[in-house]
Amino acid sequence: MDHKALIKKYNVPAPRYTSYPTVPFWEEDAPSVEQWLEAVRKTFVATNSDKGISVYVHLPFCENLCTYCGCNKRITKNHRVEEPYLEAVLKEWKFYLENLPEKPVLREIHVGGGTPTFFSPENLKHLFGQIFETVVVPEEKDYSFEGHPNNTTEEHLKVLAEIGFNRVSYGVQDFDLKVQTTINRIQPYKHVVSATQYARKHGYNSVNFDLVYGLPFQTVEIIQDTLAKIKDLKPDRIAFYSYAHVPWTAKGQRAYDENDLPTDAEKRALYEAGKQGLLAMGYHDIGMDHFALEGDSLYQAFKENRLHRNFMGYTTNQTDLMIGLGCSSISDAWTAFAQTEKKVEDYQKAVEENGVGLIKGHFLTEEDLVIREAILELICHNALDLSPAIKATLDEGCMEQLDTFEAEGILTLKDDRLEMTVPGIAFIRNVCMVFDTRLRARKIAADQPIFSKSI
Repeated sequence: MDHKALIKKYNVPAPRYTSYPTVPFWEEDAPSVEQWLEAVRKTFVATNSDKGISVYVHLPFCENLCTYCGCNKRITKNHRVEEPYLEAVLKEWKFYLENLPEKPVLREIHVGGGTPTFFSPENLKHLFGQIFETVVVPEEKDYSFEGHPNNTTEEHLKVLAEIGFNRVSYGVQDFDLKVQTTINRIQPYKHVVSATQYARKHGYNSVNFDLVYGLPFQTVEIIQDTLAKIKDLKPDRIAFYSYAHVPWTAKGQRAYDENDLPTDAEKRALYEAGKQGLLAMGYHDIGMDHFALEGDSLYQAFKENRLHRNFMGYTTNQTDLMIGLGCSSISDAWTAFAQTEKKVEDYQKAVEENGVGLIKGHFLTEEDLVIREAILELICHNALDLSPAIKATLDEGCMEQLDTFEAEGILTLKDDRLEMTVPGIAFIRNVCMVFDTRLRARKIAADQPIFSKSI
């Protein structure tokens, strides 16, 4: 079967596997605060001194709606919302600190949104200055934030660098004006240039650009033109994401329809054009939409088999505990997950009353942990040893599907060792689905979409 036929066959809704089990298969009832804290403390005690912890902070506000975006956000031009929200985040952080036996070693922090640079430099300095005063800052660390090129000022970059941030990620998406207009994300090239130059001026050791393929009206020529503009800026990393069309949850995506989007084959051609352009520019394919230059720590982690994946995407830090702060944020205690209230007002009220506001979670079973390790190994290293514990979770249909993948050139199987082929990496989410017992057990109705398509 040729590559186009495989794309047609396997371009089906699939999880992105930033966790296992994936969020739709978590329990609907929130865990009790004490149950959750018990899981957090257990992992913290076991790993803090060795691995440290990660923190994710969700800052949801944006001044304008980007219609392609599926993130949890609040659209407002009222900047008076900044201080009450940040005080709630600090109160939530204090709640965790009071329930931990010692100072956390903060190995990694990532600030996402929304638009983190919606907040003033002074307010961001107040928030993270307070957090950093309560932790041990190790020599090896990744402290990163997402910035919008239109409103990330030199002052933002200067202030955040001074208090410890060393990485920044810019949402670039695409430079074509028609595409930008359609997705309501108009940002001139000169803004990306200045944001990148300011980051390097103030000592950031890694600059990432987020690009998206599969957007409405994109063509191969548009992708190539975007890469030509990026070539001179040479960001250290590129996240080349597949556009996730999920209008049932991201209502802004209803501003255009499926007729404006590339077909499955056209979308894959956009990716291949982008990939080949990035490789020609000296980037290395890390896996699942990520590319990095040789000097970047993400590439070094990939080469040394130290790559890890969590709710923040690929990372060089293999922490077992990630605490999420802010509305809709997700925390990971390795044996348990928890998510906070999604609406800003509900989140702030819950934190004020209880210190934290959990709405959903999941405690992993022994089988969940086995499968989680397997999917992580596969996604991070494009290979997996089929241990007896993993094979025990597979039924006859799973083995038949793996054999089919092998016959189609997607992977190889030898002596219980599974390895993805280079062309087969495009279908790695489909291969992960074979190991997903919870997905197999709960068939998703065609009229109840949950996941974006896999390719």
